[in-house]
Amino acid sequence: MTFQLLRYIVAIAEIGSITEAAKQLHISQPSLSAALKEAEREVGFEIFTRSRSGVALTKEGVEFLGYARQVIHEMNLLEDRFILSKPEKQRFCVSTQHYTFTANAFVEMVQMFGQERFEFVLNETQTHQILEDVKNRFCDLGIIYLCDRNETFLRKTMDEMGLSFHELFSASPHVFLRAKHPLAGNESVTLKDLQPYPRLNFLQGSYESADFSEEPFSTELSEKEIRVSDRAAIVNLMIGLDGYTISSGIFPKFLQGRQIVSVPLAEKEKMRIGYVLCKGQGLSELGSIYVDALKKFAPQHA
Repeated sequence: MTFQLLRYIVAIAEIGSITEAAKQLHISQPSLSAALKEAEREVGFEIFTRSRSGVALTKEGVEFLGYARQVIHEMNLLEDRFILSKPEKQRFCVSTQHYTFTANAFVEMVQMFGQERFEFVLNETQTHQILEDVKNRFCDLGIIYLCDRNETFLRKTMDEMGLSFHELFSASPHVFLRAKHPLAGNESVTLKDLQPYPRLNFLQGSYESADFSEEPFSTELSEKEIRVSDRAAIVNLMIGLDGYTISSGIFPKFLQGRQIVSVPLAEKEKMRIGYVLCKGQGLSELGSIYVDALKKFAPQHA
């Protein structure tokens, strides 16, 4: 299989359409379709499923794409270093649950890197997708949390996917509220105190379950619940609707000013936040810099 063919497959996957990918690659649609069929003949399985709305990766195709991206990345490094004589272009990707401190640590890592050429990706996404991203080597590492409720399930899932979890620090659950929320001045709050207010949770897509939830105590009954897909929406709903979410309590004030406060949740639980790697894989140089930056947000250091 040629390097050019790998580029074609990655382009199709990213664009989601053979016709549109052909336009961007400046080749004819029949030629690209024929190249894809040749690739699928070589590997012995379908990389994409076709439909009127476009193409989608098969289960085998997702894994294949991860390795294809690795090959392309290494070949780009080789061309830059030995053919084009350019400074090495580094790629680094993190897939993470929705934590403010992971973005802050990412900023610090980029500032420390300091080279002219790089491609960095910070992907805030669903829990199962994080594990898939690490498994398929789309990202260098993933950031998730474990607790007593989800640990057995998630460790079993990671083991089946060939992944390992490395704890960074533990934190007691806190409730994030707007600064002028009726409960904001409390020394602590209980789940019962929170019942009158909308609970804000992150969507987990087709893996919507307590085991993949980003929030502790997600199995507790809530009469008012709103699910969202990004951190900005969570913050806006906290401010506009007196909503709340349960998380680590780590929320650097320089990012959102003093609009949001965290109040300890008076319930017994620990969030063990850590990073996920493929088994046997070590941290890259950039990964080590990023992990060191994350450790600075540990509750005992913050």
